[in-house]
Amino acid sequence: MQLGAVFPQTEIGSDPGPVRDFAVAAEELGYDFFVAFDHVIGADPSKHTLIGPYTHESMFHEPFVLFGYLAAITQRMDLVTGILILPQRQTALVAKQAAEVDLLTGGRLILGVGVGWNQVEFEVLGEDFHRRGRRTDEQLELMQRLWTEELVTFEGRFDTVRHAGINPRPEREIPIWFGGMSSPVLRRCGRYGSGFIPRDQFPDDHERNRDDILFRFGRIREHAREAGRDPDAIALCTRAAVLDGDLDAQLAMAESWEDAGATHLSFNTMNAGLTSPQQHIDAITSFIEAYRG
Repeated sequence: MQLGAVFPQTEIGSDPGPVRDFAVAAEELGYDFFVAFDHVIGADPSKHTLIGPYTHESMFHEPFVLFGYLAAITQRMDLVTGILILPQRQTALVAKQAAEVDLLTGGRLILGVGVGWNQVEFEVLGEDFHRRGRRTDEQLELMQRLWTEELVTFEGRFDTVRHAGINPRPEREIPIWFGGMSSPVLRRCGRYGSGFIPRDQFPDDHERNRDDILFRFGRIREHAREAGRDPDAIALCTRAAVLDGDLDAQLAMAESWEDAGATHLSFNTMNAGLTSPQQHIDAITSFIEAYRG
């Protein structure tokens, strides 16, 4: 099972030094991948009804810009958007940015995508929150064509391309992982995905949560077979966290997922009361040393 370090977006601060230190430490410690979350806009919860945990006070570094920075200071780790909110972004621009990051990192981008939950972001960015699922399906088709064809002609409900293309294009098929738990997400992942990033439905009941995720992953595998794809080629990326408890509890969570067949596990240090960048580095150090040991 490969291990990833979750970038502590909301707690790392805006100084580039700690950002660099955390990424370099993760790679030197032997983490296989690095996960960054995505929000362009935060909203005031006193003025909006928000169903997610982040507000205007939550800091988020923009993933593609962050990964451009990390391309110059890391050598080996895969860089994962976990997840990029695809339907609130321009399709051709995402295709261009993803291709550029993949080229500049030597093929280390994993593009995790999802449909998002923050209606305020969609409004600010000029997109329709209520059509985000349908738009995502179209975007996936168009991005694949922009990555592989010199010139594209595409007439969709949301995007139009006439005899145009991006340059440079990626030199390989960029892996796409899907975040979410709904039936449309499972179908998309089976049809297009290289990996599944599930969300904890029952965070206080690990066995129930694990069984629910494995059931949904089984549905993804069924959809992959129906699409003529190899279900064994789809990764399952689960999580362990400092919030799970002490180091023994964190290791037990990781071992449970490994026993269940997860291929990847990301370790999250956020929201656990760590008050300095060094404490986040200490936490990922303790976890990987104990797990590998």
